[in-house]
Amino acid sequence: MRPSWDEYFISIAQVVASRSVCLRHKIGAMIVDDDKQILSTGYNGPPRGMRHCADRAACIREKGGIASGMQQEYCFGLHAEQNTIVQAAREGIRLLGSTLYCTYKPCSLCARMIVNAGIGEVHFMADYPDDLRLTILTEGGVTYIKWDGPVSEAPSFAEEVRTDGDI
Repeated sequence: MRPSWDEYFISIAQVVASRSVCLRHKIGAMIVDDDKQILSTGYNGPPRGMRHCADRAACIREKGGIASGMQQEYCFGLHAEQNTIVQAAREGIRLLGSTLYCTYKPCSLCARMIVNAGIGEVHFMADYPDDLRLTILTEGGVTYIKWDGPVSEAPSFAEEVRTDGDI
């Protein structure tokens, strides 16, 4: 049986997550238009040209004992949703009315970016500990849908860690 579009795009987001160099969580996101064309992809990691935590000998959040969802500014990396929106902007791609697929529910900062980018719908796999995002997405007119379908384990490409900062 052919997978649904949602299952197809969630599985691609999982593969995109495998490119992350984050030592704590591997998150992937992608944005598609109404015609089911992929507009942009992104995964969590540092900005272009910056060293990632493996090159710094440790995750600064882990060393500082910072819980997931707290003090998000204390990290060298950007979230996958941020990177996919920034990648689209870098390429001049319009996101108005598009759909974002992500392996985690966006945090409140990503939710604000999603609303301002004009993304109309978010599909996500796992929750993120940030209650403010629900208010932001709802008031911003963004529909959010938790994926309840099959979840496969994304392949690991840890041996192929990128150091060029490419998102």
